[in-house]
Amino acid sequence: MKLLKTISLIAIVFLFSCKNSSTKKDQNMAIHKKNQIEVIDFYGTHRCVTCKAIEASAKHTLDTYFKEAVDAGKITFKTVNVDDDANYEMAKKFEATGTALFLNIIKNGAETKIDLTDFGFEYGRDQETFSIKLKAKIENELKNL
Repeated sequence: MKLLKTISLIAIVFLFSCKNSSTKKDQNMAIHKKNQIEVIDFYGTHRCVTCKAIEASAKHTLDTYFKEAVDAGKITFKTVNVDDDANYEMAKKFEATGTALFLNIIKNGAETKIDLTDFGFEYGRDQETFSIKLKAKIENELKNL
């Protein structure tokens, strides 16, 4: 009986020590996450002309003004279909239910979401204006990384 109690106690200690080490590992991964800007274009399966233009204009801006930063991994561009079940958690995190445009600023493990959805719909079909304004927003955030 005493041996059974000892084994049970060891199992409990092991279980909690493993749980704590994985939590610390997750915390360390967040702290060491690379400082970067994520440009995230959310969309639904059925896309309108403006929705497609937002993606094209965002890509154009990054290709034209930020190629070095993209190549270096300081800026990433993601397109996320909110209708795909595999993207549910990410869409939920950004509260995106359809077309949405975000800058996600990652600095020292902390994330700051900047919602540019209204901006995207206002200027998405005017690639020149969109690019000039998005360039200024990204440059401002890059200074603070």
